[in-house]
Amino acid sequence: MEFIEDIDTLEALYGTPGAPSLRKVAHGLTPLYRKWIMASRLCILSTVGPEGVDGSPRGDDGPVVLELDAKTLALPDWRGNNRLDSLRNIVRDPRVSLMFMVSGSNTVVRVNGTARLTADEDLRARFVKQGKQPATVILIDIAEVYSQCARALMRARTWTSGDESALLPTVGEILAEASDGEEGGARYDRDWGPRAEKTMW
Repeated sequence: MEFIEDIDTLEALYGTPGAPSLRKVAHGLTPLYRKWIMASRLCILSTVGPEGVDGSPRGDDGPVVLELDAKTLALPDWRGNNRLDSLRNIVRDPRVSLMFMVSGSNTVVRVNGTARLTADEDLRARFVKQGKQPATVILIDIAEVYSQCARALMRARTWTSGDESALLPTVGEILAEASDGEEGGARYDRDWGPRAEKTMW
């Protein structure tokens, strides 16, 4: 098997990008990109660090990010599993990419930029939910904003194929397999839902 190892060969296989794919790029929040991102309750945060790359879903019950200004977004870090993979990466390498999705739309809006992490009390207080605050807030300095091609979500029928999870293994089963039965299992699955609901914020 031969591999593609130079940009000229790669570009020869695909051709020149069309004008719309280049002209859609903004370097801050325009009114329409702002409207789109503020409608998103789910994004994927991608980071890179010495141990490798990380992609982490981030969700909220309202806008997943707060706009501080046209070039800066604030993303609260709500309670999770405390692995801190994304946060460790940001502390050591600020490059980030976020993909914002809205249920029912095949469009994805991407933000590329750099990030910093803060535990600033005043900023954390802006995200209070049920009396709780995020431990930290990720500040994203926007370099680029643009819409992704919708074909990937269209091909996957992301919002139209219905619930396809019936035959999937549970997290408890996956954890039991990964830990040789020392963690997870049916009890983990039974307790997880109520526990998650109580500790969502």
